[in-house]
Amino acid sequence: YGLLLPDWVLSLPRYGCLNIHASLLPRWRGAAPIQRAIAAGDSETGITIMQMDAGLDTGDMLFIKREPIHDTDTAATLHDRLALTGGQAILEALAQLQAGTLQPTPQPEQGVTYAHKLSRDEAALDLRLGATELARLIRAFNPFPGATLQLPGLEQAVKVWQACSIETNHKATPGEVLSRSDDGIDVATGDGVLRILTLQRPGGKRQPAAAFIQGWSG
Repeated sequence: YGLLLPDWVLSLPRYGCLNIHASLLPRWRGAAPIQRAIAAGDSETGITIMQMDAGLDTGDMLFIKREPIHDTDTAATLHDRLALTGGQAILEALAQLQAGTLQPTPQPEQGVTYAHKLSRDEAALDLRLGATELARLIRAFNPFPGATLQLPGLEQAVKVWQACSIETNHKATPGEVLSRSDDGIDVATGDGVLRILTLQRPGGKRQPAAAFIQGWSG
């Protein structure tokens, strides 16, 4: 639901309206908290049950559950874990609300960040960035909008679904393909090397790099 509820709606229920928000507020208020947390390199996130008010995720915090972000997490895997955590958290919060033990806590003014809505314009990978940051973006944009990369010899950009940064002393122009093997496709970035592990041609299926390079003459 992409709109803010008006005050007259929020005040209708006896206890107001509660929201399950997928971040540790006030960090990552807004539409895409899961993806922004991964992209930023956060080590943890969580669920905040909050009392809704007229602002954008600005209401009092009622109940918090923390969740680590693993190095292999994509937006999809983290979303699924937080969905389960959110279901458990709202049940516990409602039980405390009924018992009268739920204590609202105003959000602190420090630490506020906004998780702006994802757009397809963000999908194209800028190889002038560092390999570590690019690997995080690929995980954050999986499954939507899907990170894209233009490889030499191909008319259309491919989608990159899995990649990692590797340690190397190799110095090259960002975007230069350094090697291709069963281990992956190594591409130079602004800082380090990005090893592409899983990718997809337009209209095709996801493939490991070992299968992809067999039909790539670039």
